[in-house]
Amino acid sequence: MKTILMKFAGPMQSWGTDSHFENRHTDFYPSKSAVIGMIGAALGIRRDDDIKELENIKFATRIDQEGSLLKDYHIARKYKPTGDFDRNYVTERYYLEDAIFVVAVSHEDDNLIERIYEALKRPYFQLFLGKRSIPVLADFILDKFDSDIKRALEKCEWQAKDYYKKRYKQSQKALDIYCDKGIFDNADREILRQDKVISFSKKNRQFSFRYEEHTKIYVENNMFESEDTEHNIFDLVGE
Repeated sequence: MKTILMKFAGPMQSWGTDSHFENRHTDFYPSKSAVIGMIGAALGIRRDDDIKELENIKFATRIDQEGSLLKDYHIARKYKPTGDFDRNYVTERYYLEDAIFVVAVSHEDDNLIERIYEALKRPYFQLFLGKRSIPVLADFILDKFDSDIKRALEKCEWQAKDYYKKRYKQSQKALDIYCDKGIFDNADREILRQDKVISFSKKNRQFSFRYEEHTKIYVENNMFESEDTEHNIFDLVGE
């Protein structure tokens, strides 16, 4: 089994799974449906095409750096069918600022993973972090591993920024992981999320519910510096 790891980072991201009309919310970590859509875009799959070959992809996301919530005060204009101005209306759009996630995808078919990996490096359509205004960074592909998701995430170094790592005064940091059921054997809770893709078609976009699990893993903090409190004040005076 092979696993692809990707790093989702940048000034802003948005991962909505329950947004409607003028209120566009974001979840606090990437959704599986969005990642499936990203993979489909990389492969050149269009919205009305069949996505059955992507249905059994295994998915997990690790929160390496928690982002802060940003609310965008957005004004839009509505026009009548005649082209005349109708009214202004306010929409509320939410984003995550300065967040970093490690996203893992895997499949029992190694050939499919190889195709996805090559497509992500040379995508057919542009890839985005939840919204079209937020493209992925050039180095978003971390690597491809000959292992399952669990081992790949355990081996992956902490991807947070140095300033973020320095906040923690321990040599290890516990990171949250949200994943498909059965990937980790020490999951502590199960979550129901409207995040299973049925159709991306604009005319009949559909999503159903899926269960995901939560767990934690520990990573090394390479910015940790132990505090040595043993000192002799007379060493400063000299002989």
